[in-house]
Amino acid sequence: MNINFKRLKYTYVKTTLFTLFACTLFLKGYTVFEKTGQNYFHVFVNGKEIGTIGDAQKAEELLLTARKNVASGSEELTFIDAQMTMEGEEVLWGKVDDEETILEQMETVLKNSIVETMHRSYTLKVNEYMVNLASVDEVKSLLQAAVDKYGGANQFAVELVHDAEREFNVLTADVVNIEEKKAEADTVAYFSAGVENLLKNVGENAQVQREKDFQDYSLGLLSMNFAEEVEIVEAYLPESQLTSLEDAINEVTKEQETPSEYEVVAGDTLSEISIKVNIPMDKIIEMNNQTLEDENSTIRIGDKLFITVPEPELSVERVEQKFYEETYDAEIVYVENDDWYTNQTKVLQQPSAGFRKVVADVSFLNEKEVSRVILKEEIVMEAVPKIVERGTKIPPTYVKPISGGRLSSSFGRRSAPKKGASTYHKGVDWAVPTGTAVFASSGGTVARAGWGSGYGYVVYIDHADGRQTRYAHLSKVLVKAGETVKQGERIALSGNTGVSTGPHLHFEILINGSQVNPLKYLE
Repeated sequence: MNINFKRLKYTYVKTTLFTLFACTLFLKGYTVFEKTGQNYFHVFVNGKEIGTIGDAQKAEELLLTARKNVASGSEELTFIDAQMTMEGEEVLWGKVDDEETILEQMETVLKNSIVETMHRSYTLKVNEYMVNLASVDEVKSLLQAAVDKYGGANQFAVELVHDAEREFNVLTADVVNIEEKKAEADTVAYFSAGVENLLKNVGENAQVQREKDFQDYSLGLLSMNFAEEVEIVEAYLPESQLTSLEDAINEVTKEQETPSEYEVVAGDTLSEISIKVNIPMDKIIEMNNQTLEDENSTIRIGDKLFITVPEPELSVERVEQKFYEETYDAEIVYVENDDWYTNQTKVLQQPSAGFRKVVADVSFLNEKEVSRVILKEEIVMEAVPKIVERGTKIPPTYVKPISGGRLSSSFGRRSAPKKGASTYHKGVDWAVPTGTAVFASSGGTVARAGWGSGYGYVVYIDHADGRQTRYAHLSKVLVKAGETVKQGERIALSGNTGVSTGPHLHFEILINGSQVNPLKYLE
């Protein structure tokens, strides 16, 4: 009986052990491995343990899938730090994690390891200016703000279109009339071109037969467009390089001080230029202090003045049809006189302003008017033109009557240099050695040559334009009264005669018998 009990006990223990071993082999998560070297791997991603797996290649595949899943969760371009390491060992059997769990763990680690997100964005370029915005809608809002600034809201809209002339995916911008665009969309598809042309011709003929009245014109904005080429390119950029819509609108529409040049044309004065460029005259003088001293400074045709013009980064062209009433001046009527010089004029009739009603197409660049085309004009009161008689002959020129010399006394008020001398200098003095040649400043007839009291030896020359020049304090006179001289001809030698403080030439120009500053008339 003891023997049977022992056998039964042995059988029970053996069966129990076998059952336990079998259950262990088939338990979920445990795998039997062959003895082939490293066959059991602990997986780490960016230093964090993910789980265990029995196939190293499968871990690589799972990591690739995890990266794709994280990246596909956003339209942005995402950069992720993903370093995977594995510690392998050889085991007979072991517990492994299921692939779904490992994949989830990998995705969690990768989401926390995003280095940088490159946002899909749009770069808008106008000339040298560029701004990066987060979306196409922001680009359109920015451009629409530039249009709305000049009254185009609800009438003109910005459309982005592909630039057919560019190889790459580049957009450009058009400004379209909302009503016209809607009318095109509503046009019946089957409306024949022949009927359209017929109705168009009938309408044109009706317009020809009856002249438009003021109420027939469509006043207001007619057209708008951007003055510069606009380019929009898709790009992927970090958020730090994107500009907010509010800041972009401020940058693009705010007027900036833009350096420019103005070329002087016939008839210009500093005050007229100031009005033309809308810059105060004192600021123009300040910006050109190397060439301009004050408002009386001389400017000549072709001179270039430095100015700063306020302009936005993106300029808008527009045409407005306007009705207005105004006083107006008739154009000046000139009567040519071939016996007079061009500097001789006479007003034959004084002008009187007229009054008129006008419809005109006015073109603007930003806030500046650039042209005006009158479409209809009704004269309420006719303007009387100014009639001016003017000469056609080129007047004589005047040159410095001496070579070299130091300007020792200017025209105008001064302290008397010596007893008997005038405190108001009626000419200019150049200090030169006695005997220096004196030349005729302009061609003419010698009116006087000889002694002239305080002038000492003096020469007067009358010129064809009615002016007279005087040369004083001479040491020797080389011409006689009544003699005709040419410009640049030697007429005397300088000296120190009359009321004089030293060797020099005193020179005067008289217009209508009164002395003027000679330096303003010398070439």
